[in-house]
Amino acid sequence: MRFKGKMKEKIKGKKIVVVRKMGILLLMATLAGIIVVSQKTGEYLNSRNKKEVKTSGKLKEKAEKEEQTVILDSGHGGRDPGKIGTQGTKEKEMNLCIAKKVERHLKEAGITVIMTRTDDAGMADSQVEDLKERVKLINETKPVLAVSIHQNSYPDPSVFGTQVFYYTHSREGENAAKVVQEALQKVELQKNREIKANDTYYMLKKTEPPVLIVECGFLSNPEEEALLCEDAYQEKLAEGIANGILSYLQI
Repeated sequence: MRFKGKMKEKIKGKKIVVVRKMGILLLMATLAGIIVVSQKTGEYLNSRNKKEVKTSGKLKEKAEKEEQTVILDSGHGGRDPGKIGTQGTKEKEMNLCIAKKVERHLKEAGITVIMTRTDDAGMADSQVEDLKERVKLINETKPVLAVSIHQNSYPDPSVFGTQVFYYTHSREGENAAKVVQEALQKVELQKNREIKANDTYYMLKKTEPPVLIVECGFLSNPEEEALLCEDAYQEKLAEGIANGILSYLQI
């Protein structure tokens, strides 16, 4: 009887050990499952966060592009005709024609464009006040870039070509001038001159954002004046200026 009692106790002890081992194994399996689930959840959340960050970055980039504003200034206007060509071409009319073509190209690329004028009227009665109004608009609007369209003139009628001016002390202005001049060189104009720094032009001196003055050609040169009056040549100029602006904006 004592032997049988010991056997029963031994068997009972083994059962207890087995139950304990099974409990431990079950606990370990449960913990392992929790760890796996936690890892999967972490991976999912991490992947989701990355997607959200990526999406957010794209939306931000899109928004920044949508917010890019360029001011196009058609030089002169109203009582101020600007330069008068050898055949009577008025600079103010030429400037507006080319500026409107540049505007079309930029808007097609999704850029917000503000024109200082859209018709023959100037922004003020006198030249001085007119320039002040243009500068005021640029400084208050704070565009990423402002481009003023003009036509050149020189006592020597043989001088011709397109040239971009920038403010001497503006590094951004210089960078923009280089990009726009390079773009103009690619549209087969008859001649492209080197970019030129200037610290005397009122618009360049008084504006805070980078500003370029694009002299499209010389009305004092009969051959170039005739070209500037051609719609196809104006389109080439507009394409070059617009492409330069877009390249500067990295669009």
